[in-house]
Amino acid sequence: MEKFSIEEFQHKVDDVLIRHKSVLDILTKLQESSARINRAAAKSATSCGCVQLNIKKQESPPDISYSELKDYMSTHVEGNLCDVCKEKMEHEISTNIFYMAALCNLFDMNLEEILSNYHHNQLKTLGKYGLL
Repeated sequence: MEKFSIEEFQHKVDDVLIRHKSVLDILTKLQESSARINRAAAKSATSCGCVQLNIKKQESPPDISYSELKDYMSTHVEGNLCDVCKEKMEHEISTNIFYMAALCNLFDMNLEEILSNYHHNQLKTLGKYGLL
């Protein structure tokens, strides 16, 4: 298997996207794909049951630093996605990334460059403080 290239993926999206070239089409398809990700996650708990959602208030000691807070935060997810649910989630996430690449193409933006800049400027430089 050859190395995957985000730039090549973005060019391929540009080649295959024919019907939904309008910015409104791309934006609504992106939003729809986000909703489908949410639905797939919910159905893995409600219909399949491969995961359980144990939602409760996040609790942490009042005297800890922001860096230590991660150790007290919960995902609220118990269990693992079964093969069927994992495949569905992968499909929905892939579709979302497809429309994200289409949006980048529309505005003449390079997705790989955007991710690289985010990685360097937000994740590496600011780390956990970049999301405050």
